[in-house]
Amino acid sequence: MPTDQPGEIRPGDIYEDCAFHPVLCTHVDGDHLSGISLIDASGPRGCSLSHCGVIKLSITDVITARSDWPTYAARRKAEFEAEHPA
Repeated sequence: MPTDQPGEIRPGDIYEDCAFHPVLCTHVDGDHLSGISLIDASGPRGCSLSHCGVIKLSITDVITARSDWPTYAARRKAEFEAEHPA
């Protein structure tokens, strides 16, 4: 499981979006983050800081995600659902 890194997210930082993609932050506007996926280069990807549960990631987290994306995404989804039951 990735560990949320301390500090606010700024352009140049990496965060996990609500689809569990590691994303390179390109823009912050108040509550809204925009960036480019480090999995498939999709973008712009956008999330809300207050509604999407984004976390700041380390490079190690990105390497783990890229090494086996389907397994990483499934694991993160299960972890998130366990932490936030419906």
